[in-house]
Amino acid sequence: MTDIKKLSTMCAAVAGLVLGTTAAMADSSTRVALVPGGPHPYFAAWELAGKDAAKDFGLGAADYKVPQKWELSLQNQMLESLVTQGYNAFLVFPGDPVGTVAIADELAATGAPVMALAGCLKDPSQAVFCMGTDTGNSAYLGTQELLKVLPKGAKIAHFTGFLVDPNTQLRIDAVEKAASEGGAEVVQVIADIDAPEPAEEKINAYLAAHADDVDGIITTAWVPAVVASNALRKIGDKRIKMVGIDHDEVVLGAIKDGYVHGTMLQNPYGQGYLGSYAADRLRSGCTVKDDAPFKSIALTDKFIDSGTVFAGADAVDNYVSSMQNITKEIFDGFEDTYLNCG
Repeated sequence: MTDIKKLSTMCAAVAGLVLGTTAAMADSSTRVALVPGGPHPYFAAWELAGKDAAKDFGLGAADYKVPQKWELSLQNQMLESLVTQGYNAFLVFPGDPVGTVAIADELAATGAPVMALAGCLKDPSQAVFCMGTDTGNSAYLGTQELLKVLPKGAKIAHFTGFLVDPNTQLRIDAVEKAASEGGAEVVQVIADIDAPEPAEEKINAYLAAHADDVDGIITTAWVPAVVASNALRKIGDKRIKMVGIDHDEVVLGAIKDGYVHGTMLQNPYGQGYLGSYAADRLRSGCTVKDDAPFKSIALTDKFIDSGTVFAGADAVDNYVSSMQNITKEIFDGFEDTYLNCG
């Protein structure tokens, strides 16, 4: 579902912004594994990010490894196997914010830097930090953007992701907070639908029964955003306003055609690229600063925001530039801000 051509162009451009500044510091023995909780289009950018990081920073490897399905035991087994294969740095989306702590601590005990990407481990853990979208803030800002085009007292439906995802409850709470502050009402939350079959079934059934009862839709996970965009196009009535998430071509096309108001962009490429860079620097002798300005969120006090930005009809053709700018801005000050490298 991802526009790989555009994403590849973005990756090359971002790499070009930092190339030449760090290659001399690289350690070719660094072998990074980027491991999500299971298959999902959001994480496709990690694969490209790892390849670029390996090239730009002279790493031994920065490989994308995906469990066959979303089961914590499968992710744990894969991580244990990767240690025996010689991987010595791990960028992990926690299959469970609590359940993944034990395996993360085991990995760290081998001397490998471990970072949580796109979702955080619950403190305390041996992860050096968590880098991802401030999902609560993104959902809050997205709801505010939606409210700008809705009448006072609007009724909103919220379609979101897996309840095992540590981001999901943060998003539910943030949407409710923004709606309440804006005088709107969240009349329905449908979760556990960040996969095609449940999303198709539940979103289409809900709209078939209640399309006339809602004024707006906020989607805070990739697949629900795609399915809801297609559903609104099928209905053909642009009365219902929607704000989605991420940069799937279906969502972007629906924005251009007026069926969706806009989308909240995330920066998965930057997570993988910057995470691989940080892992190598830590293996090369750097340490995390005691006074690093991490943000404190619900799960951890060691959070780095990888960035988010709203893209409406006037910005969808330039979404790649938006993510480039976010990544470059973070990279430019990353080492001085977060690391002691002597």
